[in-house]
Amino acid sequence: MTDQTAALDPLEEAYARVRLRRQRGKPARPAAPGVGLAARKALRSLDAPTGSPLTTIKARWSEIVGERLAAVTRPEKISGGGASRTLTLRVAPAAAPLVQHQSETLRQRLSVAAGGTIAKIKIVQGAVGSAGAAGRPQRRAVGAAERAELEARASGVDNQRLRDAIVALGAAMLSREG
Repeated sequence: MTDQTAALDPLEEAYARVRLRRQRGKPARPAAPGVGLAARKALRSLDAPTGSPLTTIKARWSEIVGERLAAVTRPEKISGGGASRTLTLRVAPAAAPLVQHQSETLRQRLSVAAGGTIAKIKIVQGAVGSAGAAGRPQRRAVGAAERAELEARASGVDNQRLRDAIVALGAAMLSREG
């Protein structure tokens, strides 16, 4: 039994190696384009921002920050340009430390929601309501009979200034109950 490699002509084998070096095999068909590329092209129009980043953030505010923080915060404006945009948040004073503590996490979430444009968050403390004073609860007027009852209950207090303060407090509490 003879070995097949020994039967080949060395010169012929050298010519075959030179031809293989110069010619590389080509696939019969080009490969299909990747699915990821096709999906990206199809979804690009759906992912396009529908307006300014602030409009997008305001529309999805409770979804981005959560219900608890959405109740005590409100986005106001985006200032700056390029990679150094700053989002100004109006925050209820009692919630400011909590928002400050979570500001980096919020910045990351907001940056993703706004298309990667938020670099910093500026916290401004103040009333968080859609229209400022319009968000306050309606107060009712305290009637004369109710005021007389308050004064009668406070009549046991000797100090006049303290008695007036107690009556004023009672009237304020009754006006909120309406």
